[in-house]
Amino acid sequence: MESPKNTICIWYEKDAEAAANFYADTFPDSKVQAVQTAPADFPGGQKGQVLTVLFTVCGIPCLGLNGGTAFTQSEAFSFQIATDTQEETDHYWRAITENDGQESACGWCKDKWGVNWQITPRVLTRAMAEGGETAARAFNAMMDMGKIDIATIEAAIRG
Repeated sequence: MESPKNTICIWYEKDAEAAANFYADTFPDSKVQAVQTAPADFPGGQKGQVLTVLFTVCGIPCLGLNGGTAFTQSEAFSFQIATDTQEETDHYWRAITENDGQESACGWCKDKWGVNWQITPRVLTRAMAEGGETAARAFNAMMDMGKIDIATIEAAIRG
């Protein structure tokens, strides 16, 4: 299988395949395409271990690399999932946080592998793009939230 021209490479300690399967089961237009094993021993690993996993998350091509403990995830990289309803927002939030993930602020959460996610309702994105007082009210409301509450954002937009 030929890889796409541009692929996001995500470093995992050892569970890239489990993470990719979770994403494929959780998000639309997501799947695991290929699992490659190491052709020889390497620092921190052995021949035959899963080395890379080619997968997509909401249509975005990714390569999970089981690279060991040399690097860890940070908020410098995150997936941002746009949602249209509170039910959809709640679904993705729970899928991540209730699978040994953790909640954060302003719509951010972290999955059990340390990858960061922004579960962002489109109503918030539209308000921010509008600018001015609408953006300020939506932004200020968001600052007090973990998971985004659409009704509260809509109320803030209305003033």
